[in-house]
Amino acid sequence: MIYPKKPLAQSILQICLAKGIVDIVISPGSRNAPLTIGFANNPDFNCYSIADERCAAFFAMGIAQQIKRPVAVVCTSGSALLNYYPAIAEAFYSQIPLIVISADRPQSKIDIGDGQTIRQENVFENHSLYNANLTEEASKENDHKVNEAIDIAFYKKGPVHINAPFEEPLYETVSELTVDVMVNHFASLNSMKTLEDLAPFVEIWNQSTKKLILVGTNDPYLISNEIIQTLAKDESVVVMTETTSNLHHPDFISNIDTIITPFTESDFEDFCPEILITFGGMIVSKRIKAFLRKYQPKEHWHIDSLRAYDTFDALTKHFEVNPNTFFESFLPLTKAVKSDYFSKASELKVLRKEKQQYYLSKIPFSDFLVFDTIIKSLLQHSQLQISNSSAIRYAQLIEIDPSIEVFCNRGTSGIDGSTSTAIGAAVASKKPTVFITGDVSFLYDSNALWNAYIPENFKIILINNGGGGIFRILPGHEENPVFNTFFETSHQLTAEHLAKMYGLNYFKASDEKSLESGLNQLYANNNQPSILEIFTPTTENDTILKQFFKELV
Repeated sequence: MIYPKKPLAQSILQICLAKGIVDIVISPGSRNAPLTIGFANNPDFNCYSIADERCAAFFAMGIAQQIKRPVAVVCTSGSALLNYYPAIAEAFYSQIPLIVISADRPQSKIDIGDGQTIRQENVFENHSLYNANLTEEASKENDHKVNEAIDIAFYKKGPVHINAPFEEPLYETVSELTVDVMVNHFASLNSMKTLEDLAPFVEIWNQSTKKLILVGTNDPYLISNEIIQTLAKDESVVVMTETTSNLHHPDFISNIDTIITPFTESDFEDFCPEILITFGGMIVSKRIKAFLRKYQPKEHWHIDSLRAYDTFDALTKHFEVNPNTFFESFLPLTKAVKSDYFSKASELKVLRKEKQQYYLSKIPFSDFLVFDTIIKSLLQHSQLQISNSSAIRYAQLIEIDPSIEVFCNRGTSGIDGSTSTAIGAAVASKKPTVFITGDVSFLYDSNALWNAYIPENFKIILINNGGGGIFRILPGHEENPVFNTFFETSHQLTAEHLAKMYGLNYFKASDEKSLESGLNQLYANNNQPSILEIFTPTTENDTILKQFFKELV
């Protein structure tokens, strides 16, 4: 076996291996050579080489999203490290375990004019759960910091930063390890938390006739079927989910904006819950957030073992356990309450569905029609990754097969690393994966395709409407050069030559007939990753979408 000669690098490698950190995404560099030599020469590690650090971090995050274990990213010194920041912020807010291991110059070389040198210590302080600033020599103190960083990433579900200084020479190797390391573990934080006396909350529940359960971003299969069935049978409970909630029942409402956008003031007042229970991550729907901030519930309980955001300025209780633990203890203590809350919402759901189907049958080729066609075409038991901006918002309007797992970077809701994340997730999950993206998001992260690990069954569906279509939907749209250039980012670029350069199959569509043909070709080609680029009209999509909400009444 080949090992780096640097004792500090040996220590980091041994602790990572002992604690099960075996997926390592490395960006080429010189200062990180001791780490690269150690990771890449040990067959116990799964190493990936991704040149662009921003893409590398999102790729690693996609793997971690799927395996639910920390993934390490390794880079050289200097500005390379700063390129990790968008993914660090996303991992922080999405509660995804990520371990940044950055090589650095020794402290004596900082701020003296040395090349590729910046102030790396604590650089992610605002968005990392722990910062391990190591000293150059191996030591028990360094070992303790590395141990703690890894444990915190795992148990607190977020990013940590390990900064490791190395002096030249950097490429020397040895055939035997020369240091013994200290490996320790601390108990899972969740195992220490128990539910308090639920009696006061049960009493509130049993006296309430309108209870809204709103589910944000949620891992598939997280909630037990028994709990799902119990909630669905309660006539005083309405469960609202989103595409990213990965929670399904025929009686749940999955198209929130379709339901509430046409509401009048009296409708909002009537629908306002007495109790709001939330769990999962970030909520996509701006409309539900605006509704609950204006018409606030008397009680808002959030269920999460780690964090509770006061999204609606109405939070009254944070239950620091996972949702299954809470509901398994809570629901048996509750009793049925006479209510028409569910029946009213159910009637509205049926009406809105009829209106939506009719509207889709009469509109021309457009983003809305394309999304409806795409989502209905997805293969069962596949994985869907969605980019942000318009893509995730259109997806919210359309029912999806319950067997399909859905993911989106909703922590910070940025467009910057969606493609890289989707590829990392596809690598880890091994499932057929479709990634739906808009043109600006795709072009912004085009270096994601500079990746030797894209699975053969990975498919990109790119909706190209010639710019950032979301800005036409938002208030403030005006058809003028300033808007078109600086907000919408109008362009005439396509993915055709990128696909050719990176060795992906390429198909295109621009009407309903070619869309059907393109989807058939896309799903038939499983021996090479593929792109289907769909060209939609730039100036009609916003009008069609806005009119949809008007015709739902």
